[in-house]
Amino acid sequence: MTALVGPNGAGKTTLMRCIAGLETPLSGAITVAGIDVIAQPRESHRQLGFLADSFGVSMALSVRQTLSYAALAHGATPEAAAAAVPRVAKRLGLTDLLDRPCGALSRGQRQRVAIGQALIHRPQLLILDEPASGLDPEARAGLAALFRSLRDEGMTLLVSSHILAELDEYSTHMLMLRDGRVVEHRALAAVAVPAVGERAVRRLRIGLLTAAAQAQAWLAHEAGLRAGLADAHNLELAFSGTDADQAALLARLIGAGFAVSAFAEQRENLQQSYLRSVAGVPANAGGVA
Repeated sequence: MTALVGPNGAGKTTLMRCIAGLETPLSGAITVAGIDVIAQPRESHRQLGFLADSFGVSMALSVRQTLSYAALAHGATPEAAAAAVPRVAKRLGLTDLLDRPCGALSRGQRQRVAIGQALIHRPQLLILDEPASGLDPEARAGLAALFRSLRDEGMTLLVSSHILAELDEYSTHMLMLRDGRVVEHRALAAVAVPAVGERAVRRLRIGLLTAAAQAQAWLAHEAGLRAGLADAHNLELAFSGTDADQAALLARLIGAGFAVSAFAEQRENLQQSYLRSVAGVPANAGGVA
């Protein structure tokens, strides 16, 4: 699940619309599930779902009719569409609204219907531009849970939002754009997968009642870690051990007489990662998106 981030005008929506076959790129090629989006748009649309920032639903149709039409338009048989509607409605909390006209729904409810249209045909790729816009906090939490379950079922998601804390709840990767160019594309630190034979590097923070410099000197003899001073009473460690190794390290620190007041893994959130990338990359850097 990739968080598509960048300042206003960076090209996020344009990139999404190009992938969805709604804009034609000036150069290059786009394939989804091995299908050329420009040459075979209808075939590619069966493999992807797209929720635009300015989505549309028919105010005259009921929720059931809207979802059924979306499934049929993406190639589902009438039987498959009829089975998909209650399944998707349940996942989006729309079951009690199925026979209500979309025009009688709140803005947040129509947003959920629009999301249902995008995933009713079980696409391999789901593209969402500001999917939580207009949703209340409870609906946002439910949406994050839905996205995580779709991800765990094998669906690929590309999600853009200006609320980075929202993306941080479920994203595994970050793709950062600026001026129509890719600045950075990488796994987020909290979910990065080590290469075969390697261990994931954890960031630990140790708080001490005594001077941290003494513990830093002691840790210099420990294998598999690098310790740096955060301030007079705190250390930051790059640690490549397992959970058991981490527990053993804490036991050795206490056994050596250090008064440990805090010992925790530090996880960089998406906003911190984004701001670090912004600070470290010149405005005209990166490859063409």
